[in-house]
Amino acid sequence: MDDTAKENAEFPAAAGILLGLGLGGFFDGIVLHQVLQWHHMLSSAGFPPDSLENLRLNTFVDGLFHVGTYVFVVLGLIVLWRRGRRRPLLWSAKLIAGTFLIGFGGFNLIESTVNHQILGLHHVNETVPRDQWVYWDTGFLLWGALMLIAGWVLYRSGKRDLSR
Repeated sequence: MDDTAKENAEFPAAAGILLGLGLGGFFDGIVLHQVLQWHHMLSSAGFPPDSLENLRLNTFVDGLFHVGTYVFVVLGLIVLWRRGRRRPLLWSAKLIAGTFLIGFGGFNLIESTVNHQILGLHHVNETVPRDQWVYWDTGFLLWGALMLIAGWVLYRSGKRDLSR
């Protein structure tokens, strides 16, 4: 890449963040909903998976949740494709890992705050006694905050590395 191309090159941070949001949602839906079966989208909102009807409803809403996370991934790929076609991209492991972590951590913070705290639709681990749910919910929030902070630090470090 010549010097002019390098000056015009950029890293598509929005693409990385959107991909991280989608991957965060997929992790939640696949690992917590399906593999570990700790909760479903509506399992604390009056639809515990204790009947076939409630399980069907929760599975359907879990599927809608996956559609939403899929949309984040598709949007991330579209942003990446469009940016890559318009100008050269600067790539860095720190930049991509940082933006993925920002998106993943942001997903955890938003989903946890809205679904666990505000709406009470479900909680992270509903297989433990109810009085322990708050610890799992808090841990999920902290995990999201740590990922967001680590992502920001990595991203800033990657930007500094490329500006040298």
